[in-house]
Amino acid sequence: MPDSASEPYDLAVIGAGHAGLAGAVAASERGLSVALLDASGQLGGQFYRHPAPALGAVRPQALHHDWAAFDGLRRRLEKSDVGQFLGHHVWSVVRESGEQWAVHAVTGADGGDERPVRVRARALLLATGAYERHLPFPGWTVPGVVGAGGAQAMLKSGLVLPGRRIVVAGSGPLLLAVASSLTAAGARVPAVVEASGYLGYARHPHVLAVNPRKLAEAAVHASALLRHRVRLRTRSAVTEVHGTDRVEAVTVARVDPRWRPVPGTGRRIACDALAVGHGLVPQIDLATSLGCATRRAPDATTALVLDDLQQTSVPGVWAAGETGGIGGAQLAGAEGELAGIAVAARLHGKPFLTEHGRARTLRRRRDRMRAFADAMAAAHTPGPGWSEWLTDDTDVCRCEEVTAGRIREAVTDFGARDARTAKLLIRAGMGWCQGRVCGTAVACLAARGDDGTVPPSVERRPLAVPVPLGALASLDEPDKPDKPDKPDEPDEPDEPDG
Repeated sequence: MPDSASEPYDLAVIGAGHAGLAGAVAASERGLSVALLDASGQLGGQFYRHPAPALGAVRPQALHHDWAAFDGLRRRLEKSDVGQFLGHHVWSVVRESGEQWAVHAVTGADGGDERPVRVRARALLLATGAYERHLPFPGWTVPGVVGAGGAQAMLKSGLVLPGRRIVVAGSGPLLLAVASSLTAAGARVPAVVEASGYLGYARHPHVLAVNPRKLAEAAVHASALLRHRVRLRTRSAVTEVHGTDRVEAVTVARVDPRWRPVPGTGRRIACDALAVGHGLVPQIDLATSLGCATRRAPDATTALVLDDLQQTSVPGVWAAGETGGIGGAQLAGAEGELAGIAVAARLHGKPFLTEHGRARTLRRRRDRMRAFADAMAAAHTPGPGWSEWLTDDTDVCRCEEVTAGRIREAVTDFGARDARTAKLLIRAGMGWCQGRVCGTAVACLAARGDDGTVPPSVERRPLAVPVPLGALASLDEPDKPDKPDKPDEPDEPDEPDG
């Protein structure tokens, strides 16, 4: 750890999920001084969310898959000298000199005492994760409609359910995990509604054969759904939510391979909540603000271009986890550790360390799991026909209350052909979420032709998250000592199962 606030760390890791933890620990164990920053007050990221100590959860690991991997990283972190900056919202990263970066963050953005913080480092590892991809449909703003990942987060961090009778819908393997978690917690799940299906995996038999752990996970979730008599409806989608003050029912219709509703197939399912999600979108705001190159991923999202050692197109900047494409916690951990080793080798001037041993093993593991992730992404990519679910009065941009009809008007009457033009004309995507919820839908509706899989346009923004003016005003002030958070006391041993 640096001896004073004016000395830079060797590495700043942004994101304390599986990728960030693995990268921070790997780099620290190889002699680097490391700063670990995350907006949350707890380690673990989205996947390993866990209840606050005040809730008194006796066995938080019961809500998670592969908790041992996280617990192992956490224990190694506790033994390291990694500086932990938890509860720090990183809003900008700038290059101060050829080999030094300044990470700007603010604490207390969730209601506490806001304070600007600046952390300097010689290298960066971006492990910023992902957020849910939402596709709108009539009634999706009714209370009781939550994201599939949001429902899981409510359960993991708050020990609460969004309802008692919950339909899980959308597309992607996350749906099975969410439904399995909800049923285990006591919810009734009348149906899991998958718009794509699982036959697409059969096109990649070799990828399945070299990833047996993924097949085992799928079998565990499938057996849980069978045990709780949850019906799996593939090639189907929720096309409407019924209710005013609360979800009362949903309409589920069959869809064709392009996700267009099949007339006459709508069926109503009674429920008091809907957990819906159509995959994840890489969180790359900081990376694109630095000019990192991007690519179109197999699931039509935008991910970072990375080399064989996880480095971006910008020298001195590495990335791991979902920023390089959605792939899950195990892949994120392998990429994070590989990146940590690569940074240590580069800063120590010993690049040969990345050519054999642990690094070679990690590269093989990463490539194997990335191949599976790409097959999974291709199997669950939204089809262009989803836009036929929308009526003209369906809200697309919830923050600014911009309807599908207004976006279509911007296209037909005012010549909008992309999300940026639609934003300038009708304010779609200009609300608090800055397009994270509606970006995909707006881009698809505004795109020329009927290609409904167009991803959101990549914009380079100087601010990655909302930031108070006081933080901006303090940039020219002399640096104040930035001290990392003190690690929490170790948890008490779990009580034995009764």
